[in-house]
Amino acid sequence: MRDRVKVWDAPTRLFHWLLVALFGAMWWSGEQGQLMLHTRLGIGLLVLLLFRLLWGLWGSETSRFASFVRGPAAIAAYLRGEQQAHAGHNPLGALMVLAMLAALLLQLCLGLFAVDTDSYLYDGPLARLLDGELAELISDWHGAWFNVLLLLVVVHVLAIVAYRFLRGENLVLPMLTGNKPRVTGMRVPVLRSPWLALLLLMLAGGLVLGGLALV
Repeated sequence: MRDRVKVWDAPTRLFHWLLVALFGAMWWSGEQGQLMLHTRLGIGLLVLLLFRLLWGLWGSETSRFASFVRGPAAIAAYLRGEQQAHAGHNPLGALMVLAMLAALLLQLCLGLFAVDTDSYLYDGPLARLLDGELAELISDWHGAWFNVLLLLVVVHVLAIVAYRFLRGENLVLPMLTGNKPRVTGMRVPVLRSPWLALLLLMLAGGLVLGGLALV
């Protein structure tokens, strides 16, 4: 059996799969017109996303943005095959992480100000701060931007498939088990305590829910 290295902590893996579940649930609730549920799921997803941003600053080494976000030179070197021993995200994967987090954050922020243009019964929590015309425009943007999110999801899935069949690298299993086969040059990353993750999650929840309550 090949030697394996623990690269993904439990908080990061839980975030990933909860994100998948909540994204699917929000898609379904939006399509079914379950806008009250859609709004509640959106607030929950915003808490989860804020937690991931905090974990990207103070979490485990493989989850910190400073450890995996690289510039054009590193990306070019990876494409030339000069950098292969990545415990966590490779330079291309880092770009996808940033793109999806940024796109999702924008979508959630738009949703806070969106209105129900059919019945006007289930507006976003902050829609009352805007005049009706601007809120309706943001609602249109909210719907249109979802297509961008879907495109990013498709690209992400295709990349996973490509890595599996073209490079023989399974990207899904490590996100389930946390372990990855050790390759030459791979350094064992430093993982942080799940208790710190719980503290940051509580902080994220307090910031989101408290902020919405104060507005």
